[in-house]
Amino acid sequence: MTTVLSAQDLGRRYGRHRALAGCTLDVPAGQVTGLVGPNGAGKTTLLTIAAGILPPSEGRIEVCGGVPGSGPAQLAKVGFVAQDTPVYAGLTVAEHLRMGARLNPGWDEAMARKRIEHLGLDPAQRAGKLSGGQRAQLALTIAIAKHPELLLLDEPVAALDPLARREFLGDLMQFVAEYGTSVVLSSHLITDLERVCDELVVLVGGQVRLAGEVERLLATHHRLTGPRREAPLPPGQHVVSASHTERQTTLLVRTETPIIDPQWTVDSLGLEDLVLAYLSRPALEVLR
Repeated sequence: MTTVLSAQDLGRRYGRHRALAGCTLDVPAGQVTGLVGPNGAGKTTLLTIAAGILPPSEGRIEVCGGVPGSGPAQLAKVGFVAQDTPVYAGLTVAEHLRMGARLNPGWDEAMARKRIEHLGLDPAQRAGKLSGGQRAQLALTIAIAKHPELLLLDEPVAALDPLARREFLGDLMQFVAEYGTSVVLSSHLITDLERVCDELVVLVGGQVRLAGEVERLLATHHRLTGPRREAPLPPGQHVVSASHTERQTTLLVRTETPIIDPQWTVDSLGLEDLVLAYLSRPALEVLR
């Protein structure tokens, strides 16, 4: 498997606070990877380090075959849209494009102008007068017009209405389909991730709790419901979470083998149920 981002025991400290601690993961190239986790999990720190904006305190990270932020050639490989979809309020749309052209040697002027026209943005309009969705689309335009190998998006649609989110994600997927760019997309909106992501990374407490291909993760996790029991499951069936009533036991299990015990009612999981189970799981365990 070719990786576009590889981290080993990555750590980042802010004084006494550790935003990342022993974070290890491999992000496959050519895929859209969803990054989820609670507030303070280290998602923004991880993306900022990968973009070359922030250095790690410990461990190592390799992005697109190089060290993040190590020089102009490395910076050109990565596009980054930060959480507040940063644009300059006093600059016009056209001035943003001119700035992108001057800062990025691989700038695709035709693509940028075509997107702006398609979006119906007035090149003379100042960014501070644009709607939230329009600002997000302008930031995405600048990020993709440099033709990055890896596009990092930190909660880019969190503040957008459902229609603006759909348009943003639709444009993103069109770009990915056309150019094969790798994407890491951080979001709290699991339904959006379920629509667009091939891979999933769950980050909790600065460490990876779950990672893998979405389809495989869903295929290997099941909810079991049956009479209350405390006995261990057969080998190869791993309990992710468990709850009990006086008469009933409900388990979320991970297994590669069929569940043939007739006492269990076996149900499949949605991505949100799977994510929530690992967010609340006390023990760290990484699955690929």
